[in-house]
Amino acid sequence: MSGAVLFDLDGVLLDSRDAMLATLAGIATASLSRRVTVTDLPPDAATTPRAEVLTRLGVAEPDELCEVWWDPALATAAGTALFPGVLDGLMAIKDAGISTGLVTLQTRARLPWLLPPAALALLDVTVCREDAEPKPAPDGLLLALAKLGAAPFKAVFLGDTPGDIAAARAAGVAPLGAGWGYAGPAALKAAGAAAVLNDAALIGPGLLDFASCPPSGLTATTRTR
Repeated sequence: MSGAVLFDLDGVLLDSRDAMLATLAGIATASLSRRVTVTDLPPDAATTPRAEVLTRLGVAEPDELCEVWWDPALATAAGTALFPGVLDGLMAIKDAGISTGLVTLQTRARLPWLLPPAALALLDVTVCREDAEPKPAPDGLLLALAKLGAAPFKAVFLGDTPGDIAAARAAGVAPLGAGWGYAGPAALKAAGAAAVLNDAALIGPGLLDFASCPPSGLTATTRTR
């Protein structure tokens, strides 16, 4: 079995924080018949399940509301973009012959308008919300590895929340933290990341060097490709 590098999407490959927060504020505005701005959201809105955030704002039946309004609200929110260095890093991983996978809470239908075609083409496997039990359950990671024919001990998962780190640890995959993402380096270290990267430009084939490394709280500060 070959090695594999798995990624979360939001806050890791994709800078979507502003769009996600704007979407939450927009749905709350439509439901509550009063204007809700991003500054009105809870401080932890970016790392809290959307239904919980909306409930705390006073929105009734948030899951049902999101089924109807989340996609159009997200599609018309402030634009999303790859973090600088992500596309080059994915290309370097592909050139090195290493398998790649995406494990995300986004639905499959959203991927074509969230990610540029060039980035999608560099991902060998995509596991979305409808494919497996969401993180922090390990199901999505294990499904991606099964599709890639990669063993957990030969894989790494780069995520940006404690739930991502927990999912990787439960799957037996080396958990790496994206310090530029939603939760921040301190939360990722506390969750047990084997290493925390401080720049998306560090994405590259060298990430696989962390496979089978025990959690150590190290911080990666050098380029890995």
